[in-house]
Amino acid sequence: MINLYSTQIESISLHRIGNKNKGENVFLSAEPFSLNDETTGLLKEYFFKPFREKEENYFKLANEVDVTFNEVYKIVTDIFSDPASCHLNSKKLATHLFEQSNHPHIKSGELYIGYLSGLLLDNQKVDAIGIFKSELKHDFLQFEEKGSNLDIIVQQGININKLDKGCLIFNTEKEEGYKLLSVDSNRYDAKYWLENFLGAIPLSDDNFKTKNYLKFCQNFAKDVVLPAEDKQQEVLFMNRAVNHFAKNDAFEESNFLTEVMENPELIPEFKHYKVEKGPKYSIEDVSNFDIANKAVSDARKKIKNVISLDTNIQIKMDFINPESAEKFVEKGWDEERQMYYYLVYFNKEQKT
Repeated sequence: MINLYSTQIESISLHRIGNKNKGENVFLSAEPFSLNDETTGLLKEYFFKPFREKEENYFKLANEVDVTFNEVYKIVTDIFSDPASCHLNSKKLATHLFEQSNHPHIKSGELYIGYLSGLLLDNQKVDAIGIFKSELKHDFLQFEEKGSNLDIIVQQGININKLDKGCLIFNTEKEEGYKLLSVDSNRYDAKYWLENFLGAIPLSDDNFKTKNYLKFCQNFAKDVVLPAEDKQQEVLFMNRAVNHFAKNDAFEESNFLTEVMENPELIPEFKHYKVEKGPKYSIEDVSNFDIANKAVSDARKKIKNVISLDTNIQIKMDFINPESAEKFVEKGWDEERQMYYYLVYFNKEQKT
């Protein structure tokens, strides 16, 4: 888990990256940018806001032969070894990004490369290198007094409330390719930033395994439980799955299946589905891992626990107490009306 509250920008270098395909150039600043209190405050908010709001999906730098052949890995290793070399090496990063900027859809923009200190990663202080890019320009109005009138001047600039691209590369787990976070708001070329420039792949840590296993369960519920049983059982299966993750520190697949799979006939279906679909979620060989609580909380917010009926009625199930949905909600068939029904038991209505 990351905490950016006490992060300091020790240095920042600015460059401009053109689109190589369109004959545009790269502009490399001769010296680092001189920070002051005002620009530091604005840049910290601009750079760090998307990482506070985004789900933490970690990556690592990689190469099909060896990570030491990854260009970004070589450059950031030099910077971490000698932070004073950050500006010189920022030019190498800018040039490397320029070499990847050859697709006609890629937008030119400003590149900011900073050396950061004081970040908290899993409650440990670490340094990091921040690489950020602004691309989209927005019109804004300036006003100027001209004699006895106010005049409007239309100018273009960047919106500091929305970073276009960015990554934080933490000085940890060097041998595995460092640990990093990435954001990309403009997905006109999804491979440009994460794959072509950074050469990054998902980090298969406990957060990754927890998140992907729950995504896998959600699709199993939709593809297998729902057709075999009904919507109520699909929702209840996911309720039980999420609660199993929430109340345990470690995941063990056989215990999970025993506790969560009320219909034993679905256990072989689950195992077959994992063989078939597991590679899509990178969990084909995963059956034991430590559960990441934040990933469980994030998954719970996204999983739908509502039964929507064609009579414009919705029944919302309780994720915290799934036994209530089983004990006090019954499904049946009305022969006279030729319609299904849900029978809901309660003592009194609660005030909202």
